[in-house]
Formats: sequence, C-alpha cells, structure tokens
Amino acid sequence: MITLRLALASAALLCMVQPVLADQPVPIEFLNSGKVLPRNLPFAEMVRHGNTLYLSGQIGIQPGTTKLVAGGVQEEARQTMENIRTALDANGYSMGNLVKCTVMLADMADWQAFNEIYKGFFSGDYPARSAFGVNGLALGAKVEVECVGAVGEKCCKAKPGRF
Repeated sequence: MITLRLALASAALLCMVQPVLADQPVPIEFLNSGKVLPRNLPFAEMVRHGNTLYLSGQIGIQPGTTKLVAGGVQEEARQTMENIRTALDANGYSMGNLVKCTVMLADMADWQAFNEIYKGFFSGDYPARSAFGVNGLALGAKVEVECVGAVGEKCCKAKPGRF
C-alpha cells in the first residue's frame, strides 16, 4: 500500500513538474564568427535554437569579403563548402552535424560538377539534400548552399557541439 501511495505521489509530482519544464524558453543563439562573412551583413552566419542549427546560405566568396572566387562553378562550389565547414568549425561544430542541405544552382546543368565537389566534404553518410535551379543568386554566384544541423550528445557521429 505504501509503495502504491509513493508511486501515485511520484506520478502526481511529475505531472506538476512536466508542464513547468515544457514552458521554459529554449535559448536562441545568433552565431557570427567573422571567419567567413563580413560582419556588416544583415543576417547571422548561423542560429542555434535548442539542438538545431540553421546555417545561412553560403556562396563561394573569399572569406571576409563579398568577392566570389574565380574559376567557375567547381571553384565556387569548393569555396562554398569550405565556407560552410569554416563556419561550423569556428562555432564548435563540424560537417558531421549537418542533417539537411539545400543546394541552389544558377544552372542545373552544373548539378554533376557540383556533386563531384560536394562528395569530398563528407565521409560516409551524406545529409538529406534538395537541389533547385534558380533565376539568380547573390553577387551573381553560380551556387548557394544552406544547411540545417543537429547537435546534442546522441545526435550524430560528429562532435556533439556545445550545450
């Protein structure tokens, strides 16, 4: 009988505490390392909300500038992916934290050339991905990639990131 009362009391306490915990605000962090994007741009490099990372779209700019690298779609793709990796590393994360990438190409005929570069930035499992042909990208870029990541102790093979 005492065990039953204790179990009921524990369950009642849990029911009272659970809604309180659910109402706690999830912190939002606006992360700008300054290692890729110039600091004067009107958006964050990435935002962390709970265990989710939202990375702003990256294009193939030379870090710290708004100047695209020369050399066409493959060089822009390589720099775009380097910029993503740099932004993640600078904030304590890695490519292994990525779970979804959205690729925007100025010309869908460049899809295969982009894939050749993209594959080299992941080992083993690839994030889910979409690719779209678009009618213009910032600064006249040929490729832009935006990503979503997951962080936490049990989320991924990569570094778990900060908590």
